[in-house]
Amino acid sequence: MHPQGYTTDVVQLQGMGYGGFPGQPGVVQHTAVNITAGQPVITEPPKDHIIWSLCCFVYSNPFCLGLAALIYSIKARDRKVAGDVDGARRYGSTARNLNIAATIIAAIGFLIFIITFTVIRVQTASYSSYSYNHQY
Repeated sequence: MHPQGYTTDVVQLQGMGYGGFPGQPGVVQHTAVNITAGQPVITEPPKDHIIWSLCCFVYSNPFCLGLAALIYSIKARDRKVAGDVDGARRYGSTARNLNIAATIIAAIGFLIFIITFTVIRVQTASYSSYSYNHQY
């Protein structure tokens, strides 16, 4: 139950009586706290979102957000290699937010382009069929 190398200390809780006769030891509750001093706690490494940043930079780079996301992803990777986990998380979070903004702006722009192209195509087709049917 206890990790190797860590012993538990028995400490009686103060100010609490747990039954028994006066002057005699009563029932004592023990609390065990294991502290990992000097040992790193296993956590998930920070994400740098480098692949997403590259895709945003190459395929959809509205307002240079893809470039900014790529720069922050590279900074996050550098911080992770240097051992600065908090800095890597900050830069990775900024890169993720920039990637989200670039993806949303690019998707909205693509939808507007498709809708505009479709409307113009339909209007052109209806105008050409109107001019063929009504000759002056």
